[in-house]
Amino acid sequence: MSFRENESKTLDYIDKVLENMPSEWLGLTTHRLDIYNEEKAKVQFLDQFQALYEANVYEKSAFNQLPTAYDYIRLGHPLSCVLEWTIAKLNGLETESVISFSSRSAPILAILRKNLLDKRNTQIVYTDALPDYVDVDVLKRVYGYSFDLKKVNDVEEVSTYEGSILLISKQSEFKTTKLQSNIDFYINIYDNLGSVLLVNGKRNQSYIPDIQHVRRRETIAMTPADSLTALQMLTGKTISRKEDSTNPRHKTIVLDTIKEVTGTNLKPLVGSSGLSIQYAIMMGLINDALENHKGKAIKFIVPPNCYGGTNDQARRVAACLDTVEIVDLPVDGDNDMVRSIDTVLVKIAQEDAIPYIIAEIPTNPRVEVPNLNDLRVVLSKKRKTAQGNPAIDPVFILDQTFCPNVHFLGEGKTLSNVRTISYASGSKFPSGGKCTAGYCVGNDKTEALMTKIERHLILCDNEATGLQYAILAKQLPSMNQRITDAYINTREFVNFIHKVLPEAKINFVSEELAQRDFTPSVFSLDLPTKGSNDQERESHKRALNLKLINLMISEIPEESKFCVSYGQLKGCYWTIPATSTQGTTKEGDKDYIVRASLSPDLDLERHKEVFLKFTKNI
Repeated sequence: MSFRENESKTLDYIDKVLENMPSEWLGLTTHRLDIYNEEKAKVQFLDQFQALYEANVYEKSAFNQLPTAYDYIRLGHPLSCVLEWTIAKLNGLETESVISFSSRSAPILAILRKNLLDKRNTQIVYTDALPDYVDVDVLKRVYGYSFDLKKVNDVEEVSTYEGSILLISKQSEFKTTKLQSNIDFYINIYDNLGSVLLVNGKRNQSYIPDIQHVRRRETIAMTPADSLTALQMLTGKTISRKEDSTNPRHKTIVLDTIKEVTGTNLKPLVGSSGLSIQYAIMMGLINDALENHKGKAIKFIVPPNCYGGTNDQARRVAACLDTVEIVDLPVDGDNDMVRSIDTVLVKIAQEDAIPYIIAEIPTNPRVEVPNLNDLRVVLSKKRKTAQGNPAIDPVFILDQTFCPNVHFLGEGKTLSNVRTISYASGSKFPSGGKCTAGYCVGNDKTEALMTKIERHLILCDNEATGLQYAILAKQLPSMNQRITDAYINTREFVNFIHKVLPEAKINFVSEELAQRDFTPSVFSLDLPTKGSNDQERESHKRALNLKLINLMISEIPEESKFCVSYGQLKGCYWTIPATSTQGTTKEGDKDYIVRASLSPDLDLERHKEVFLKFTKNI
């Protein structure tokens, strides 16, 4: 088959895919959680998609049976995978060599990061003008990246270079790229859609896992809606729906609602995902430290068992910068967050270093809340350096995803007088599972810091998309009521488990904490076990965990899902933190327990029946 025939066959098939694809491909943050093998996520999806293509099968029922593409929309999803597959076919590349991003700058940052760690030179080549978001000074001074810039009038002018050559090209349409052997990476930029990276040549295949990991931890894949638009452009179809730019009315609703929900005054920042926001926070604080505390060590204090994305991202940032170090903060179980913070801050003060604390309240997965008055006192305490000088006061970075309704930062609240930035993952309560966009807010003492954070959100091109703003504008106003309703279901289910399986240990907020607005819809369950030694007891418990989850999702498939998420509009989600949210956490810090989250809308009585069935077969 000639190239033209192959191109025609590919685009004809994609045209049929777009006509018959499941609606869930466009509207869910997770797809086919019942067919999910983490190790084979993208490969499995595309292998089966390729088989359908070769057999010219394009019925919706066939697409419905395809397994999960990646594990979460942030890293990749059916439509981004189909887009990458199509572009790869048209350019004669392996599918894994094409990687799409919602961000236009993230692929540049990914290659610079890889080459920094590998001590390899990078030349960024461009035509016309360098994109505004490529802030050369900040990339070199704050991120620690090293690179050369070269402007050319024509791609043919690109010459050899001792290192990686990265070509940035602004595109108005999707077309075949004429690949040159001396160019290692092509970054095609599409305004209002994102970017597509082509990894050229076998010599660069080792970059692919590292680039994908940047997409997983610091940004997101091209969104489903934008991937659909890209595929429509490729096939010459009329674009069905496109938020070409952020609707000012939607953005105003979102920002005003976030202020109201959090009780804050400063302008909130909204990113493409919770981790996009967290990355901007980290880099903004590093930027501030380099400008205002020159020469001092930067310490990010992080619970070793917190959400794996947080833990991994913090350590990835530290790996790139000699001035940044991660300090462990034991926070739950036998450890008390307040005491741990006090101990760590005393040590960092002695070293005259800069303390940035990242913590979840309630903690994950033990759902614990520290004594808030004691927390305020310990964070406000004046400390001295070893030389007797005033120590730098901490910045508290609060992951409030479990309880985004609680007021921490407003006037008179617990952390109003401590430099505090709070953030939340938007795929949870804020959007009800309809998009990934997350946000952050700061109290009045962080105005200068928030300006720095915004600068890095822009540099990384990680602001929420127009459609994400539209979804949040619709979903955020009802968030607090959904939190209340989900908590009522969760409390009733927890009380039921206490009654029918009293020997199980349940981690959930107390009634007293609930009266103070700590009303999460997540609890963790440490099932009773048996065995003659610790190893046997642990093995038995882990088997029980899976037995419970598998029973729930098989008996109630329309509502119970095996997923790390929560805050959804419907259903019940089950996971084991050690193998999901703590995937990159050190083994000794992992929690092999069950974590469940309930929504405002589910058949609670049916869930009780199935759980009771489980207890009778332990």
